[in-house]
Amino acid sequence: MQPSKHPEFPQLDSISYLNHAAVAPLPQRTGHAIKCFADENVERGTQNYPSWLQTEKQLKQQLQTLLNAPAIDDIALVKNTSEALSFVAYGIDWKSGDSVVSSVHEFPSNRIVWQSLANQGVQFREADLFSGDSPEQALLDCVDKSTRLITISSTQFSSGLRIDLNRIGEYCKQHDILFCVDAIQSLGVHPFDVQACHADFVMADGHKWMLGPEGLGVFYTKPSARDQLRLTQYGWHMIEDCGNYENSPWEIARSARRFECGSGNMLTIHALSASLSLLLETGMISVEHDALECAGYLRDRIKHNNNLKLLNNQDDCLQSPIVVFLHNTGDNQALYRYLQQNGVICALRGGGIRLSPHFYHTRLQLDHALDIIHAYSG
Repeated sequence: MQPSKHPEFPQLDSISYLNHAAVAPLPQRTGHAIKCFADENVERGTQNYPSWLQTEKQLKQQLQTLLNAPAIDDIALVKNTSEALSFVAYGIDWKSGDSVVSSVHEFPSNRIVWQSLANQGVQFREADLFSGDSPEQALLDCVDKSTRLITISSTQFSSGLRIDLNRIGEYCKQHDILFCVDAIQSLGVHPFDVQACHADFVMADGHKWMLGPEGLGVFYTKPSARDQLRLTQYGWHMIEDCGNYENSPWEIARSARRFECGSGNMLTIHALSASLSLLLETGMISVEHDALECAGYLRDRIKHNNNLKLLNNQDDCLQSPIVVFLHNTGDNQALYRYLQQNGVICALRGGGIRLSPHFYHTRLQLDHALDIIHAYSG
């Protein structure tokens, strides 16, 4: 890595922003896109709305590329991951006695919605991914003939554990089980392939590793699985002929647009498209390589500090850029406050301090953060 700062993130020179697993800072081009959109709206209103629709289409094409989805029609723009998970949970025609398999480590978004199905007789089973021979096997050991769906985060938010999605997806395909992936901690930092992992549903917000604003996410559905979901929201935009305001009768859109019941958020659409242009220009292989290199450097320096304990060593091939550690003798709540006050932006997660660098960090920026961590006396 070069010591010079990345041209898209010069504003981060004064702080060490290591919190992409929470909410990311915006690249320069994204801020510019927001400003241009706002200025245009102030000066001309919706005069150029057709061009806004082209940006919306471009964003879906970018997301299609990021996911390696077969078609743009498989992509829907949603408010967030929770909304997309709710589309799945409340779209399936459950029968009493059905089960859903997941893990005890999931973010609440991928837990609460499934637990809420208990009143329909649906059992929610949670595997301990750190028990048994492998995380994948621990998950599969919870499956039986009643299992209709497996839902799992591609990367666990608190530990950084990555799951072998291809293994789980192949199992689901062989056993006619639906496969749902919360990809919020992967999309934008790891290459992703919905076809290789046989995912039926994939969802993610744009405000973490995709470097976009809050309030906009992606929902991928495989066509065969899409047709199994009954709709829970209706509006003018989710019908096949949405430009015909006199339509009667109407039919549900054949594409994933059926999950977009009303007008899109054009401001965030412009912003996320700008952010994804940076990732796609850089190339996801390079993005992943550099992010993992940053995380590896942090882990190595933390391992060699006797006052610190690394909680996720991640020596296997499925590494993530999430680093979790704690102070052996100090109060970790106090350490977290100390880091925030000194410009190291991080999070309290997984029983310690969570650092989550992205591809653009320089060695000097990481060293600055490490110097502050090492200076903490407890």
